[in-house]
Amino acid sequence: MNEKEVAELRRQLKRDRNNITKVYGCYVNENRSIVSTFSQSLALATDEEADAYLNLLKKSLSGTLGKNLIDIAFSNQQVIGSEEHGLLMKLRETKLEDEELLQKFYDKVISCVSLEENYLILIACNAYDVPYKAKDDTELSDGSEEMFTHILCSIAPVKKSKPGLGYDYNEQHFHTFAGDWLVAPPQIGFLFPAFDDRSTNIYNALCYTKKPDDTALPFIETMFCTDVPKPASEQKTCFEALLSHSLEEECSMEVVQAVHEQLTNLIDMHKENKITEPLQIHADTVTAVLEDCGVSEQHTEAFREQFDAEFGEGEAVSPKNIIDDKHFDVTLPEVTIRVKPQARDLVQTKTIDGIKYIMIRAEDSVEVNGVSIHFDDEKV
Repeated sequence: MNEKEVAELRRQLKRDRNNITKVYGCYVNENRSIVSTFSQSLALATDEEADAYLNLLKKSLSGTLGKNLIDIAFSNQQVIGSEEHGLLMKLRETKLEDEELLQKFYDKVISCVSLEENYLILIACNAYDVPYKAKDDTELSDGSEEMFTHILCSIAPVKKSKPGLGYDYNEQHFHTFAGDWLVAPPQIGFLFPAFDDRSTNIYNALCYTKKPDDTALPFIETMFCTDVPKPASEQKTCFEALLSHSLEEECSMEVVQAVHEQLTNLIDMHKENKITEPLQIHADTVTAVLEDCGVSEQHTEAFREQFDAEFGEGEAVSPKNIIDDKHFDVTLPEVTIRVKPQARDLVQTKTIDGIKYIMIRAEDSVEVNGVSIHFDDEKV
């Protein structure tokens, strides 16, 4: 799925646009025991309640593709006859109205989700009448392409708010109110099937994780039984390590600056050109930068081999997952220097009289703790 397709589905999660008749939920305590289950008609819910349910579901379609939104691919064998894919298909076909299937789904989620606090499993089935679109992306009202029937799930912590001072209108005075149990934004969620090329794709799903770490790994492994890509934070750590280890003594400030600049430029161009498909790069992208910097063939080949070993031979990664395109950091044990990406070239390394220095070219005014300072040119 691309960004436009995700945004299109998000827009449908409003009271006046969705075709969700009921939302279903399972309230689980910190001991993984079911407290209660429920079904709620959105037509009979108050506007505030309906909006709250829809907003929770919408959160499971938020964030960055490849980081918060992870593409899940099922194998042909799974689609033909696996238990995990079969359960999702049956839930979709029955529109969640089969209580036995729904209970089986809840039990499976509980077996692999541990948030160390109470949580809510919220699930709904929506039928989106996909409209035709002209070449300029305008929707046409004289027909539709297909009915995209899908299930959307959000798994959200339920936390007790802190007691506080409040005003009681009936008694007309202030007093302390006990904390209430409130549903927080979801930590994990998913969409099934995927909405690829604005059409149903039962070979894929889209999994949401609020934090791009390993929080969702047990959930993905249990619910989808498929290979899990490295979390974004782990991809970044792996890339930094393999760049350093593979280049060895040729891993200089200039080389790291060039790699960061190239990947940042690719991210910026992708955004400026409004390309909907997620940006992906291969080992060749970085290898070309290393060659331009004069890195030896021995070390560029070592980088390529280690890249394929970490991420899979021929596999692509999102550059947003392996660099911080908003900052360029230089870190020492006791000092961290943070500059904007466009100013990365102001930072240099030099060895003077056998001592290593990090030097920052000061072209404009300089402030220290908010105080403008001047340089004594005579001592330079």
